[in-house]
Amino acid sequence: MRKRTLLFIAILLLLKSSVYGNQQDVPKIEPGTGKEFLYTAKKLGIPILKAPIRIENGFWEGGKAYYRIQAQVDSLPNLRLLFRMKNRFTSIVETASFTPVRYIKEIDQGGPLVKDKHYRQTLFFDPARQKVIAEKEEHGEKHEKKEIPISPETYDPLSLFARYYLKEEVRPGQDVSMSIFDGVKLRKMVFRSTKEKVGLKKDGTVEAVCLECATPFATFGDQEGSIRIWYTANSEKTPVILELDLPIGSVKFELEEVRNSKQIIQRSSME
Repeated sequence: MRKRTLLFIAILLLLKSSVYGNQQDVPKIEPGTGKEFLYTAKKLGIPILKAPIRIENGFWEGGKAYYRIQAQVDSLPNLRLLFRMKNRFTSIVETASFTPVRYIKEIDQGGPLVKDKHYRQTLFFDPARQKVIAEKEEHGEKHEKKEIPISPETYDPLSLFARYYLKEEVRPGQDVSMSIFDGVKLRKMVFRSTKEKVGLKKDGTVEAVCLECATPFATFGDQEGSIRIWYTANSEKTPVILELDLPIGSVKFELEEVRNSKQIIQRSSME
């Protein structure tokens, strides 16, 4: 479902600036620790989706330390008669450069309102050769590997989230352009940024930066819609609200909670 991908694109890309800032003014996740953002999507005030995103610093693979970013989108019981969703996403990125190494999608969704999809796809990024190798397994069968050309500054949605949340300072009043590949389509997107006040359920009114971008939605025959993201206008850069204006109406994701963890280091040879 296209909304799940655009959720991550939106949250992550809100944190990019066309001018790199002072790295002392960005959030820190020390080695061996992590942070989790918990979002709830609502339609007409009714919760319909849960979407946590977790960043871990200290994931070890092949003797090297990486960031591991994990996200999931789950439909809530009051929506499952219309569609069911249990999608998982994982990105492994280099800790120094935030360059993506591998991006994994595990899609499990279906119902009257969405097309049934059940597959696992892994993207292996090779920025030096400007390509991605895509492997896909569906219904127990492996598809032929595909090689997709990309530009050097191409990210998967979650690696971009990590890079521009942890590394770059964000400034309002700038256009934000980026190249994103999620295994379906290579997208070049430009966001317009403005500074404004936004009302939050838990924190009241806060100063925030809003990023907005018009984009076609593949789920709706490439009809135009828009994405808007609000993040706090301080050094924490907390992404607090995401809103998707779709051809069938709008869906709003709001940050419910931020959790910190100190014991999440894991070791693995493969995801």
